[in-house]
Amino acid sequence: MKYPKEYLDEIKTRLKVSTVVSKSVVLKKRGKEFVGLSPFKNEKTPSFTVNDEKEFYHCFATSEHGNIFDFVMKIQNLKFGEAVKHLAQLAGMQPYIFSKQDEEREKKWKEYQSIYSQYVDFYHNELLKNESYSIARDYLKNRSLTKEEVKKFKIGYIQKNPNFYEKLKDHYSEKTLAETGLFYLDEKKKIYVERFRGRLIFPINNISGQPIALGGRIIENLDYLAKYINSPETNFFKKGSNLYNLDVARKLSNKIDHIYLVEGYMDVVGLSKNGVDNVVANLGTSLTDKQILTLNQFFEDIIICFDGDESGYKAALRAAENSIKELKPEKQISFLFLPDKEDPDSYVNKNGKVNFVNFTKQSKLSIHQFIFSHYKKQTENNPSSLAIFEKKLRSISNTIKDDFIKKYVLEYFLEKIAELTPHSNEKQKRFYVKSIKSLASTKKHYNESQSLTGVELKEFSLLYLIMNNLKLIQTNIHLIENIKLFTEVNKQIFELIIEKLKSSKLTNIKDLNLDKQLLDKINKFAPIKHILKNKSDDDHEVIELLEDTARDLMNYDLEFRIQELESKFSKDLSEATFNELKELKKKQNIN
Repeated sequence: MKYPKEYLDEIKTRLKVSTVVSKSVVLKKRGKEFVGLSPFKNEKTPSFTVNDEKEFYHCFATSEHGNIFDFVMKIQNLKFGEAVKHLAQLAGMQPYIFSKQDEEREKKWKEYQSIYSQYVDFYHNELLKNESYSIARDYLKNRSLTKEEVKKFKIGYIQKNPNFYEKLKDHYSEKTLAETGLFYLDEKKKIYVERFRGRLIFPINNISGQPIALGGRIIENLDYLAKYINSPETNFFKKGSNLYNLDVARKLSNKIDHIYLVEGYMDVVGLSKNGVDNVVANLGTSLTDKQILTLNQFFEDIIICFDGDESGYKAALRAAENSIKELKPEKQISFLFLPDKEDPDSYVNKNGKVNFVNFTKQSKLSIHQFIFSHYKKQTENNPSSLAIFEKKLRSISNTIKDDFIKKYVLEYFLEKIAELTPHSNEKQKRFYVKSIKSLASTKKHYNESQSLTGVELKEFSLLYLIMNNLKLIQTNIHLIENIKLFTEVNKQIFELIIEKLKSSKLTNIKDLNLDKQLLDKINKFAPIKHILKNKSDDDHEVIELLEDTARDLMNYDLEFRIQELESKFSKDLSEATFNELKELKKKQNIN
């Protein structure tokens, strides 16, 4: 039995061709494509290419060509079904279990897709050619949209008294037509009515570019009608799992690392008209985990740009609090707030692409900056308000799934709170006078910290903890003896400290004769200093922080080893490698 097309499309959505191929072939980026040595023939000069945008690989040496399923079948000598299972697992999907209903579902999908294709084609062509549709064409002209945009997005228009249902009912059952969501039964008149009558329609496509739903906009100012409506959810369309224009925008991920997420169809069309094609829109619902995860498959930075009014701001805040939990070390989520009463469509039409891109570079905020800024504005300068403020930020941090990101976001929040309460620690106040950094020095500090990796920062935290608690660490040296560091300089310092502590020859960090610049760097960038600041007198808290930091570094080590073994296993498919990999993943879960 055939796998449902949407299941195969979902695998392709989650996995780039380069991701799958790179597990067997060393690839290097060259323009829009990746190149490598052919896996089908011994060669010294690369003749093997991968194109994520077109979703295929091609070997010029052997003329082998295909998609991810073809590649896995050929490389691992698998049948199609086995390749699907392998790739579904790699994509983090449940294996597909066939049942008696699958054949019926496949039949329904074909009917559903056929109805939508006919519906979209008919009303798109009517808008382009039918003279009686002048009201819709005048509206689009007033919105600065040309025939080119109408064709590109296959925009259509449905008159107030359409009759396309009558044309379809001779070929499809009443039940099938009703299940598409394009029609609903008027209980009084006992006839089926077209849901999008009197509206412009914007086809919502699946990842393969096939229409599966519609968005509709009225073109008259009628207060009793919603400005926008979307198709209801069906067996083949879930609002929270789809994004408008994703089928087009995803093809740009080879050359563009960021994607704009906007609120409306016209925002997408307007930005595209002005040369910004890396844009998608959510479908009238709050941003979902699935939508964030889907975008993360293709882009490094999701820039959420909602309307510059109160409702747009509230929608952005909901999106921030919901999507921060999906943050990953290699991904970013940012926010761009336009001037009041502007939306992306109006702003780019007034100011052009260059201004919009420059505005993005100058004004976008990372997700944690936005959240902090929002709740800071709600806070008054009194202990109760600040306590609620900190509790809220800790609660938001705790929703983040990735442990490394969770720690650093929390440390960012706590550092910013500490800047608001510089006199809260009276003991430290006697030894430290907080100086106000100039804009230039703040920028320099940011630029310097950006060049440090997460591992380096975590190593700085470990060294900072040790150097500021020598006596305590000396009596608990067993806690740090087996920690592995990755950065050569930090590793040398760490080994020297352990050697001195074991020989009881270290009572002051100055005894190490370390380079002052290196010490300053550790003291400056160790993220844990902001947490330790309020806990330096509590030995139990310090030990807990030390154990947490050691555990994080151990997990870094496990991650590196797991990556190496996964790469090895994809090539040798050895049972010994698999068992070793399984054991490491068990340890990772325990930690």
